[in-house]
Amino acid sequence: MKSIQPLNICIQALNDLKAQNLLTLDISKSSNFSDWFVIATATSDRHAKAIANNVVEELKNNNVEIIGVEGKEESEWILIDSGEVVINIMLDETRCFYDLESLWGAEMSSSISSDEI
Repeated sequence: MKSIQPLNICIQALNDLKAQNLLTLDISKSSNFSDWFVIATATSDRHAKAIANNVVEELKNNNVEIIGVEGKEESEWILIDSGEVVINIMLDETRCFYDLESLWGAEMSSSISSDEI
């Protein structure tokens, strides 16, 4: 069941620590593992860790279950899975290299920006 509340919590937590180039994709029709896919850019390893910590803390504060967090050691790409929302926090170079927007964009019929949330 698609819920906007966990997505709003994540977007606010990302914005609180000035994550850049937020992109939110509605993957509910093409995915069986999540409803929302969020991609955000961090300016440094330290910034990525701080953003990830803030997202995890805000999800926990709002009683949203966190299934897993990966990549915090390297911090080039941190993935936070809360079931309904999968958050990808990436350094700019990593984001350009993996180009998730194109990968998911080919299958997505709709995406929303953080301004629309």
